[in-house]
Amino acid sequence: MIKNILLVGLGGAAGSMLRFLCQKWITSITSLSFPLGTFLVNITGCFLIGLFFSYGTKHEYFSYNMQLLLMTGLCGGFTTFSAFTLESMGLIKEDRTGLFLLYIGGSVILGLLATWFGIKISR
Repeated sequence: MIKNILLVGLGGAAGSMLRFLCQKWITSITSLSFPLGTFLVNITGCFLIGLFFSYGTKHEYFSYNMQLLLMTGLCGGFTTFSAFTLESMGLIKEDRTGLFLLYIGGSVILGLLATWFGIKISR
C-alpha cells in the first residue's frame, strides 16, 4: 500500500508541476480573458488519460503500478477540475455569459473528444 501511495504521490507531484509550468507559459504568450491555460491543460490531460488507458489494456507490461503513476497520479495532478469550476464562476461573476458557455461547453466536448482520440490512436 505504501508503494501505491508513493507512486500516486510522485505522479501527482509531477503532474501538478507540469500543469503550473504549462499554465504559466500559455498565459505568458496570450492576452486572452478566456482561461486558456486551464482549458488546454484539461483537454491535454483528457487525451493523455485516454491514451494511457487504451495502451494499458493492450500491453501486459503496462502494470497496475504504471496506471497508478501515470493515470491516477500524473493525469490527476495535471488536470484540474477545481480550477475549471472556479474560473467558470469567475466568468459568471464578470457577466461574461458567452465565454462561460464556450468554456464549459468546449471543455466538456473537447475533453470527451480528446479522451476518445487518445484511446483511438493507441489501438
